[in-house]
Amino acid sequence: MPSKFELIQAVEQSSLRKEPLHFEIGDTVDVHTRILEGNKERIQVFSGVVIARRGGGVRETFTVRRIVQGEGVERTFPVHSPKVAKVVVKRHGRVRRAKLFYLRDRVGKAVRLKERRPKKPQAPQPGSAETAAAAE
Repeated sequence: MPSKFELIQAVEQSSLRKEPLHFEIGDTVDVHTRILEGNKERIQVFSGVVIARRGGGVRETFTVRRIVQGEGVERTFPVHSPKVAKVVVKRHGRVRRAKLFYLRDRVGKAVRLKERRPKKPQAPQPGSAETAAAAE
């Protein structure tokens, strides 16, 4: 008979999202959530900057912050929730921290983050093993 830990692990594995969400701290994202109103289901979008990601496995969550009419609004979403339809990355922010809680104290243009440019794939160096294999 499997132990309690093994049973819990099996249930958690079945609850994990099939394809992981690809975003990082500092990214500006659109989080599409499923909302049930009566018997109708619709998608609601929450846009903002990812300021934190915490936990692991089924319990993993991320926090998104945005400014609405001069007030900061933060919302925390479970990564593996079926209510989160998708997360679209609009912009990659360049940050040097795992948690961006310092943005709570900032106002106006100070809240903006510099954009991180995606890395270009490097061309292989002449005479390397990669170019020799490609030439054959």
